[in-house]
Amino acid sequence: MCGIIGIASSKPVSTNIVNSLKKLEYRGYDSAGLATINENQINEKKCSGRVEHLEKILFKTPAEGNLGIGHVRWATHGVPNEVNAHPHSSEIVSVVHNGIIENSKILKNELEKKGKSFKSQTDTEVITLLLTDELKNKTPLEAVHDTLIKLEGSFALGIIFKGYNDMIIGARRGSPLAVGYSKNENYIGSDSYALKSMTNKISYLDDGDICLLTKDNVEFYDSKKNKINKKVLTLSEDKNVADKGDYKNFMIKEIFEQPITAKNCINEYIDKSRDDINFYNIPFDAKKINKIILIGCGTAYHSCLVAKYWFEEFTSIEVETDIASEFRYRKIRFNKNNLYIFVSQSGETADTSAALDLCKKNEVKTCSVVNVVESTIARNSDWVLPIHAGPEIGVASTKAFIGQLLLLYMFSLKIGSLRGDIKKKDYQKKISNLKKLPDVLVDCLKTEDKIQLVAKDFLNSKGSMFLGRGFSFPIALEGALKLKELSYLHAEGYPAGEMKHGPLALIENGLPVIVISPYDKYFHKTVSNMQEVIARGGKILLITDSNDNVISENVRFTINLPYLEKSLSPFLSAIPLQLLAYHVALLKKCDIDKPRNLAKSVTVE
Repeated sequence: MCGIIGIASSKPVSTNIVNSLKKLEYRGYDSAGLATINENQINEKKCSGRVEHLEKILFKTPAEGNLGIGHVRWATHGVPNEVNAHPHSSEIVSVVHNGIIENSKILKNELEKKGKSFKSQTDTEVITLLLTDELKNKTPLEAVHDTLIKLEGSFALGIIFKGYNDMIIGARRGSPLAVGYSKNENYIGSDSYALKSMTNKISYLDDGDICLLTKDNVEFYDSKKNKINKKVLTLSEDKNVADKGDYKNFMIKEIFEQPITAKNCINEYIDKSRDDINFYNIPFDAKKINKIILIGCGTAYHSCLVAKYWFEEFTSIEVETDIASEFRYRKIRFNKNNLYIFVSQSGETADTSAALDLCKKNEVKTCSVVNVVESTIARNSDWVLPIHAGPEIGVASTKAFIGQLLLLYMFSLKIGSLRGDIKKKDYQKKISNLKKLPDVLVDCLKTEDKIQLVAKDFLNSKGSMFLGRGFSFPIALEGALKLKELSYLHAEGYPAGEMKHGPLALIENGLPVIVISPYDKYFHKTVSNMQEVIARGGKILLITDSNDNVISENVRFTINLPYLEKSLSPFLSAIPLQLLAYHVALLKKCDIDKPRNLAKSVTVE
């Protein structure tokens, strides 16, 4: 989950490396560092903490050089400190690494038997020492190739060498790595976002690839040392994505962007003149799909859980959901008539990507719902559905979640229509209601003032519960996740009907319990479950679109949502839960955009 950057240029690179690291900091902010080559010597600067600390160090002691690599760290092996920060350098080579070397302990023992000593607790230093040995009698490219053969696990690497003032080598296995092109300057980076300010021309390394770049040239090699060519892609332009504007942080900005996100997504896929959903070039026959399997991690998995209800309601297809990290290790009975749908904001989530690879090896139908169309998951899928949310900077996903839900909602409707499982009149009515969603989301955001009052109840609580049934159960899980991510408070999501099967024992006087209960077929049963909680002292926050006054008795706060078709209720109820997590974290003075121990793109297992 770390971020790496490398620049080979005709001019000094340290400033651009630091600026790129700032963009990559969503991948990790435990430490930061860079190394440059100047006058045939490696010049290394690094620190624990944020990129801003590195910037201060460089202000006092600049790192000269026209070639360099940089790194932001999300700690895996070794505590977050300066010693464990990247780059890891010897006298002749410096390495930055994103990934995990699974056999690092074995390799370390072998190196120690040879008399090698280690400065850090990281798995990355093993790579540095292996390369140092290989470079005694080999070229840098040969040394890198022979070192990679010894490594087990995942990596994206950026490597520079003493005496080679104009050469960076990059390598990939499992973790993403992109190459960028410009005049008198070339780059490697963990993702396109870090490169966009410098170039819009990029290529992506595939597993096993190695790249050798200078300021004027880029060469690619496969795992067998064969020289290969790579397709050059042109990135689309994103305007003002890194500007918080008048907002305190990116997350609240992204929460309030959700009506626009929904509008953009709807405009992209819905033919308003015909009330039809336009998905072009579907590479399979919807009528021949036996089963749909929805796969994701974290927030993306919660969108899969919601989508399961939609597919079951709008189609006659059997539907399963799976957590990617579990799917990839189970003994799956693959079927070529099944459709496997992968959901990922970044499109680089390691577990989801590995699950997709497993499906590809078994030659089954795959589809991805992603925000980054140039990502690994998108490139490896048979069919891609972009959510068009724009870059999401806050680590805790908000607008991307809404975008995922939208795509999955429209996809389930379209499949139902193609199969004849939903009547044309009902299909078009749902599309008509869907077009109202952006304006209704604006109304949902108006709950913020009341949410701010509610947030105070959570400050001295030792935990909280989120309850829902039907569509609202996955939203309860997502609400609990958001509170955990941002405020570091314990929270759990449950199906409301399951409370009496154990979790009710946790209810005590004053415990905050959030009940999500739109006026649907589950409403009265959910209210009954809520009364069980109230009877035991739970402090209720009710989120509903019902005007039933009976339910307000003994409810501490009620958040009244606008009315919209019940199948769209997850979109509406998600927003006050996002706002709740945000305002609790704000009161606790947490780092909202960069919560502790987390990173935006989970590119390690």
